[in-house]
Amino acid sequence: MTEEFNSPVLSELQWRGFIQDVTSEALDEALADGKLTLYCGFDPTAKSLHVGNLMGIMALVHFQRHGHEALALVGGATGQIGDPSGKDEERELLDTETLQANIDAIEAQLQEVSERAARKEGGGGIDVVNNADWLEGFSFLHFLRDVGKCFSVNAMMAKESVRARLEEREQGISYTEFSYMLIQAYDFWHLYTDRDCRLQIGGSDQWGNITAGTHLIGRKTDPEAPKAFGLTFPLITSAEGKKLGKSVDGAVFLDGELTSPYDFYQYWVNADDRDCGKLLRLFTLLPREEIEELEGTIERGENRGEVQRKLAYEVTSLIHGGEEADKVVKASRMLFGEKIEGLTDRDLEAIFADVPSTEFGFARLESGEFGVVDALAETGLQKSKGAARRLLKQGGAYVNNERVTDKDRVLGREDLASESMMVIRSGKKKYHVLRFVEE
Repeated sequence: MTEEFNSPVLSELQWRGFIQDVTSEALDEALADGKLTLYCGFDPTAKSLHVGNLMGIMALVHFQRHGHEALALVGGATGQIGDPSGKDEERELLDTETLQANIDAIEAQLQEVSERAARKEGGGGIDVVNNADWLEGFSFLHFLRDVGKCFSVNAMMAKESVRARLEEREQGISYTEFSYMLIQAYDFWHLYTDRDCRLQIGGSDQWGNITAGTHLIGRKTDPEAPKAFGLTFPLITSAEGKKLGKSVDGAVFLDGELTSPYDFYQYWVNADDRDCGKLLRLFTLLPREEIEELEGTIERGENRGEVQRKLAYEVTSLIHGGEEADKVVKASRMLFGEKIEGLTDRDLEAIFADVPSTEFGFARLESGEFGVVDALAETGLQKSKGAARRLLKQGGAYVNNERVTDKDRVLGREDLASESMMVIRSGKKKYHVLRFVEE
């Protein structure tokens, strides 16, 4: 989008790459004139948000930083149906217990991430609302009278999210899916009347749903009423054409239990040079001058991974906190010789996921007779105990990246790098993980 904006927030969002389409040029004037309330919806079909949802979160944060009121809507009601937008197949309906667990988890994530971002600016977090609060008590008859009468079926069928299902899917589209845009339109109407919310934002696949909302507000208000607007973000792909937030293991989640902080950090560290500028603009709060300097490092051919590490640290600290990000950075260095200590089993497994491992009983570790020589030989790092002794004498054996030269050194619980694991090394690069279990 090449249009120049007058409002500070749209100018920044345009520079950062957030704007695909807006419903009206008047949005710029409305944002420049004063404080505006806006919202972005988040679908609770999983128990965690993922990297793709960061576009919406970061956009809300930027609006809030510029003095506007940002709302995050969790679809407790719409999540019972499933949005057809951008999906090849109709979603399976979730049971009530699963849906509620997802809602609780996502509400907590939105609060944590937005509060962490706001602290950088000295502000508060984003207000989270749930559309089940106003939709679950709404009767079907009242919905048809108050909402359905405002829409033409012909216009609804022309929407891309509906048209594609009719033309490209053998089973067509269910009435449930077909009705989804009306429910989302009512969300916008409710927030417009209840919270004076005049702007809805979302991904480009939400254009039809968003414009349904502006249409409903236009039909239910007089011409002199304040106008409602929509804004969408572009689909973000990598230089190789891969969808944002997809790794070889699937989606990259914001929940540390589903995607460990270490793996989350590594996702960004592995970014292509060609993508770093775009990702820095979209997913960090770094100022323009600093981002452009980092982009210049790449353009001059001087980047040796520091741009990726800066990107990874900033995003990881935003999602998991600065303390966790510092821990991950330290863990990353352990692969390059830094002492391995103070980790959880989960951390250590993530770092050494591709390293061979051998399981031993804790009794062996507590026997006082399990030496480094035994560990090197029994894991196959050395062909025999004799070869292991020679390695120790030559200074090529390591326990948790600390050199061991004593051929009589015995391993004990104090050598564990995590709750139940330690790492031994032969030479510069041959690692092996020892896993201890109760027998």
